This record gives sequence, structure tokens and C-alpha cells, in this order.
Amino acid sequence: MALDRDGTLIVERHYLSDPRQVELVPGAARALKEMQEMGLGLVVLTNQSGIGRGFFDEACLELIHRRLRELLGAEGVYLEGIYYCPHTPEEGCLCRKPQPGLIQEAAGELGFAPEASFVIGDQACDVELGKRVGATTLLVRTGYGAGADSDDDARPDYVVDDLVEAARVIHRILGAE
Repeated sequence: MALDRDGTLIVERHYLSDPRQVELVPGAARALKEMQEMGLGLVVLTNQSGIGRGFFDEACLELIHRRLRELLGAEGVYLEGIYYCPHTPEEGCLCRKPQPGLIQEAAGELGFAPEASFVIGDQACDVELGKRVGATTLLVRTGYGAGADSDDDARPDYVVDDLVEAARVIHRILGAE
């Protein structure tokens, strides 16, 4: 399970640089716990160009991710990994979503097949990443998702209101297999 961070797991904050502003999207922890109970591992894939733009550094990002893990841990949710791209779009790297570098790195380290995964996010780049690796894609209407829902570039397999609804859809998919 590959999850976007901002707008999907946590409330969207433009270039979040303060760990005190990390706030889970309502229902996110409960939904992630349900996904874990289905036997799914949870990995976060996030573009963090604020580093490349000089808005904050990797030490600050680590504090933000520590806070995210604390909030989720308090609800019994464990992340297997958090992978991020620090580059700006202009750098043309292979790790910036929708490029597949982050999910390939996570798959190599954690031993899962990207094509057998679910990719959940609130933007077209999340959906495109999932499509590029053959994963099942879900677009959430939290964060930027309400606007991406009408984006012709975003053609997710499923459009859901939030992670709670995503967990229900995944449960139905896994139950049908």
C-alpha cells in the first residue's frame, strides 16, 4: 500500500515546515488500522520540493515525519517506511512522483511488488504513479483531491471521499479475490 502524505494522510499545509502543524485527516488513522488488519503494509511516498526550494531542510522533515509516526502510533498504526523526493520539478529526477523511483526503492527495500499494490493519493501525480507501475489507484477527495477529481489527466481506478472509504473499497477488492 503506497500512500501520499499531504492532503491524503495529513491535512494539507502549503510547504509544511512545522511539526506542530501535523494533523491527521479525520478518519485516517482508523482507515489505516483497518488496512493493516487486512494484512497490508503501509508506505508513504511524498514529494517534498520545499527542501530543494530552501524552505526547510531534511532535519526539519525528519521531525515532521517523527510527529506523523507518533500520531499514527498512538492509534496503533505502523508505517513500514516513509520515502520522499527532495527535488524541485525542474530537476527532472526519477524519484519525484509521478516518476516510479520512490515506489521502486520502497519495493526493493521492503520486498513487495508495485503492480500488486494500491496507490492512494489526492493528486493526479499519485494516480499517474500508480498507473505507471500497474497498481490499483484510488484518488481521495481530501486535500487537493476535490479538484483532481475533475482533472482529465487523473483517471484513477476508484474515486473515494477519504481513506475511510478507500479502506472499504480495498476490503471489497481483496474479499473478491
